[in-house]
Amino acid sequence: MISVIDYGAGNLQSVVKALQFIGCEPHITCDRDEILASDHVILPGVGSFGDCMASLKKNHTDRAVIEAIEQGKPFLGICLGMQMLFEGSEESPGVSGLGILKGVIRKIPVDPSLKIPHMGWNSLNILQSDGILAGLPQSAYVYFVHSYYLHAEDPAIVSAQTTYGTTIDAAVQQGNIHATQFHPEKSSRAGLQILKNFVAL
Repeated sequence: MISVIDYGAGNLQSVVKALQFIGCEPHITCDRDEILASDHVILPGVGSFGDCMASLKKNHTDRAVIEAIEQGKPFLGICLGMQMLFEGSEESPGVSGLGILKGVIRKIPVDPSLKIPHMGWNSLNILQSDGILAGLPQSAYVYFVHSYYLHAEDPAIVSAQTTYGTTIDAAVQQGNIHATQFHPEKSSRAGLQILKNFVAL
């Protein structure tokens, strides 16, 4: 069973439809027991860091996420779902993230030549061609929507980067944890390959 965590923040349907397209039957839930009974767990995220963390904690779903990861379940964080795995964000000073991984979420630097949020297609620089990125071309194009970005403390966990005014850590993987700043479910063929790779873990 693949659980897509619903904590009341963000549209889950694009993730669900992409999983269904590749032959999966995802289960939308915020129930701890259902999450911990899953084979794979996905944490999407849309909105502000502080609001999403508050929603995640409201029903103790944050604990279920941590427990699922500790149990070794293949875990995928998407966009804000990736950012919340880290310690905090400049978007919401004073709000703690899940703290599972080390790093900071920073605001994309202001550049008159670039629009913020970073919205649209951008190419990846793939640093680790295994895990969920297996089989992707080196400069695969994927779809981003964000104003804040990850700077990981440990470069070894960064599996892909992109450039938009600065170097952005676009994907990470550590053990059973996989996460992307971009949206695989909106990234056409490359995104579907990422989801297939995740389901095969």
